[in-house]
Amino acid sequence: MADFTNVVRALPARARDWFRARTPRFRLGAATAALAVVTLALPSPYVVEQPGPTADVLGESGGAAVITISGGRTYRDEGKLLLTTVNAAGMPGYVVTNAEVLVGWLRSDSIVLPREAVVPAGQSADEYKRETESQMTGSQDAASSQALAFLRARGVDVDGVQVSMHVDDIGGPSAGMMYTLGVIDELTPESETGGQTIAGTGTINEDGTIGKIGGIRLKMLGAKRDGATWFLAPADNCSEVAGHVPEGLRDVRVSTLEEAYDALTAIGRGEADALPHCTAQ
Repeated sequence: MADFTNVVRALPARARDWFRARTPRFRLGAATAALAVVTLALPSPYVVEQPGPTADVLGESGGAAVITISGGRTYRDEGKLLLTTVNAAGMPGYVVTNAEVLVGWLRSDSIVLPREAVVPAGQSADEYKRETESQMTGSQDAASSQALAFLRARGVDVDGVQVSMHVDDIGGPSAGMMYTLGVIDELTPESETGGQTIAGTGTINEDGTIGKIGGIRLKMLGAKRDGATWFLAPADNCSEVAGHVPEGLRDVRVSTLEEAYDALTAIGRGEADALPHCTAQ
């Protein structure tokens, strides 16, 4: 209370006299309100996650193509393949206030987590940036190699083909599957999407399996917001997907790159009714 008394003393004389003329209950209420405002403005040890932006891997990001291919013939697809992301306020280098955390608790499209549940305790902003950039680079390299291996196994000549990828302000490994499908799509004459908007998420592993990711419920919300009607989901995420798919979005369970590509082409042909949903486990 001594600090608050000092604040009162610092007020102009007229305001100070007015405040002192109030009842003790009023002064206590004012002190409590001031303390609440200060508390809400302080940095929070929590992370607030919300649906992030999507990016069409067949299109552009920041004025440059997401996927650039040289040394081979490419083909245009009129549809979209959306990689999905999560915005996380409160990560190292991105301060979030207690007020923002409170709002996050109240919003149906937000998830609030202790920071230690998302990143290692004490991780610096530079360390976090380097880690996410490294994960993204590794994801893009794996996507390129897996896509070319997939096509080579199906008799497509990809000798001399070079692939590079670019997305602004997106880190982490979870776009691997969508990058891989994008490279395959651009190097094959078929219009795999059939002109539709298809979203998805999942890492791509060296054996061609699709790996589990975080924030999939929020990613589905972002996909629906940006016009997707289909969502390719890693099988290992199905317990989080089942029962939480936004209305108007159809999920498809995939475990491998081959399953993901077969699902993509079935959707493009209009033959996707029998594709597997995620079910509660």
